[in-house]
Amino acid sequence: MPSKAEPKAAKRPSRAVKGKPAATKGKGPRATAKADAYAFAKDKPLKLLTGGNPRIAKADGDAPVQAYIAGMPGWKRDVGRRLDTLIVRNVPNVRKAVRWNSPMYGIEGQGWFLGFHVFTHYVKVTFFRGTSLRPVPPGGTGKDARWVDIHEDDLDEAQMATWVKQAAALPGWVP
Repeated sequence: MPSKAEPKAAKRPSRAVKGKPAATKGKGPRATAKADAYAFAKDKPLKLLTGGNPRIAKADGDAPVQAYIAGMPGWKRDVGRRLDTLIVRNVPNVRKAVRWNSPMYGIEGQGWFLGFHVFTHYVKVTFFRGTSLRPVPPGGTGKDARWVDIHEDDLDEAQMATWVKQAAALPGWVP
């Protein structure tokens, strides 16, 4: 029997699999998916999900929103840039984040007023308190939210700016 003065045996070496990141070892597919979602931070190509939606991890700030926009395919990237510019221009001190794999815009302490998401043939812009906007955006059947589906050449910037200003002035959605 070893004495108490003898050092303990060294820990067993890691069983990390070659080619797999150590952070995901033994944590299953969810951890691997989360590691893949941080690709924008590592200058790796983004994975596109169904409909061409870029896979971006939940994060706060402008950087993840810009990474999402940069990952949008084709003409949708231009729509994303135009939307982001329009929102920043019309809402001073807007708060940005990526949540549920979508860029979100809000006011600190008030919640989120708008989010957008890429689909195969359009970009959906959702106003979380859309029933309070005038005119009410055309899409939606839920209690409060309304949306606009933007196709390649049909972004009405004047109308969108009006809706953005109205939405930012309302209490936002707090998940």
